[in-house]
Amino acid sequence: MTSALPLIGHADAESAFLSANASGKLHHAWLIEGPAGIGKSRLAQRLAAFMLGARGPIEAPLDATSDDPVMQTYLTGGHPDRRIVQIELNDKGKPRQDITVDQVRDLNHFFKLRPAMGGWRVGIIDALDELNRNAANALLKTLEEPPSSSILFLINHGSRPILPTIRSRCRTLRLRALSDDDTLGVLKLAGAPKEAAGLSRGRPGLGIRLSSASGLQAANAARALLRSMPKPNDALLTAAVQAANTDAIALEAFSEEVLGWLADKAEGNPAAADAWLKTSRLLGEVGALNMEASQTTAKLIAGLYSSVGRG
Repeated sequence: MTSALPLIGHADAESAFLSANASGKLHHAWLIEGPAGIGKSRLAQRLAAFMLGARGPIEAPLDATSDDPVMQTYLTGGHPDRRIVQIELNDKGKPRQDITVDQVRDLNHFFKLRPAMGGWRVGIIDALDELNRNAANALLKTLEEPPSSSILFLINHGSRPILPTIRSRCRTLRLRALSDDDTLGVLKLAGAPKEAAGLSRGRPGLGIRLSSASGLQAANAARALLRSMPKPNDALLTAAVQAANTDAIALEAFSEEVLGWLADKAEGNPAAADAWLKTSRLLGEVGALNMEASQTTAKLIAGLYSSVGRG
């Protein structure tokens, strides 16, 4: 029998949650954090389905199959006691910049209602990084006064700082990048293109997302540029800039290659470590600053030069 929501890796986090549930002292809010693309959302979905009554075999209770009646309802999105909060589309059909306060207030109201199926009410916020300030403050109301028979899973990619008052009211499940074998297992399960493996760095979700034509082109252009450091020629610089500016996926692929290169150089190299830190902060602020792709690319390349003493 195949799990309806399979997950490779993160057995320790699942075990910690199941142990807490078995103890009868289950915390009302769980912060699931780690880098993007490692399975945090899938873990939250598995835990949510479990809390609503979906069950796998005794040795793997989170691996409910699609034949499980609760899982069937869960997978259709029609379970009345589950609420997922994500970025929504605006009036023009495009994603909003953040999760709004009205969305969180709606979640707070959802938790005040009695469970329709007589069990738990379960909420997932995907992700905390995308809450605006007012939404984060509204979330505190539920965390400070948790309703009975309710549980909340908060996904945190770590791209922005979260309020200490939110963190202090949650129990944390900290997930790490996957091993090479687990990464390959996830990519095989997902039917991902072979190029995704080289883009993943232990984050298969990232590798899958970046393995578009523009993402692969930008990654290859970045690698060519990085191999030429500290003295790239004008042709390599031009090709890298053009490839990175193709679209959002291309810029992300380019950025990931630069960050990975700086991270590899950082140990024992203060300049590279400083460049990695500044680049990480820059990428975390791109959305808030409304930076154009060309500006971001220029700053990324400037960070590379500073890491080799040419800043």
